[in-house]
Amino acid sequence: MQIRLWGVRGSIPFPGPRTVRYGGNTTCIEVRTREGHLIILDAGTGIFPLAHTLLDEQPISARIFITHSHWDHIQGLPFFLPLFHAGNQIELYATAGEGAGEGPERVMRSQFQFSYFPVGEMGLKSPIQYRTVVAGEDIVVGSARVRPVAMNHPGGSVGYLITECDCSVFFTGDHEPYATATGVGAYSAEQEPHDHALASLIRGVDLVIADSMYTQEEYPARAGWGHGTFDSCMRLALTANARHLLCTHHESNRSDDELEQVLKVAVDRHAGVLNGLTVQLAREGDSFVLDSSGLDHQEVLNKVRA
Repeated sequence: MQIRLWGVRGSIPFPGPRTVRYGGNTTCIEVRTREGHLIILDAGTGIFPLAHTLLDEQPISARIFITHSHWDHIQGLPFFLPLFHAGNQIELYATAGEGAGEGPERVMRSQFQFSYFPVGEMGLKSPIQYRTVVAGEDIVVGSARVRPVAMNHPGGSVGYLITECDCSVFFTGDHEPYATATGVGAYSAEQEPHDHALASLIRGVDLVIADSMYTQEEYPARAGWGHGTFDSCMRLALTANARHLLCTHHESNRSDDELEQVLKVAVDRHAGVLNGLTVQLAREGDSFVLDSSGLDHQEVLNKVRA
């Protein structure tokens, strides 16, 4: 399974000298299965540079899985260039809206209204095929399975657990741990079972890509906004017995140097309990190969079992 990060910034794109190392594009992750199937997680502004790399592969078959419809996760969709070339097969998976009978097409099609974009959906040469996902119901993509997982975020959101053969990756999308969401910074015991249920669902996962927008110190002023912390992401990964953690959805205005500093503080705080868990910042452009063949620096994540 191959994984490439095309957008790792949260809330709003923020390109410039402060974010040149880790990137300023909003969320988009490319996953290639062993059979070559293309899975795209979220369609933030990072999907635009991804689209350019796909033009030489046309015709393509792409499955785009949307965690939720907040702007930073869908704003790149109208710029997905394969939509404007005939012969491509584009499927978009997302949850139904909160209203009865509403499918993902209602929200996504609004992005192609002339009020927001000069080309309407009728102008697409490879129209989007919409698919509604339900938490807990797997979608089969060749030899891989994609399971939507209900997450905690205002307006609703799903994460995606992708498994193929002996490898697995879990992307939280935007997620605020249940315990901290109601405890205003304190770990609330009555909500703890919800967090353990999530960890149990993904137990043994090889790679977790998790929303770590805030520091532990910043969180109390932002409780209820729907995002995690570096500490909560490490807690999830450790409870799930994950092998590797990528912290993503970086605070939009946090510089590269600041990102490295706040991660170091959080990792040092957990240094005695990491038990072999590797933790690093998601960086735009980074590629990984997840398989059982071995570990090559930080470009290959191998499956290691005790």
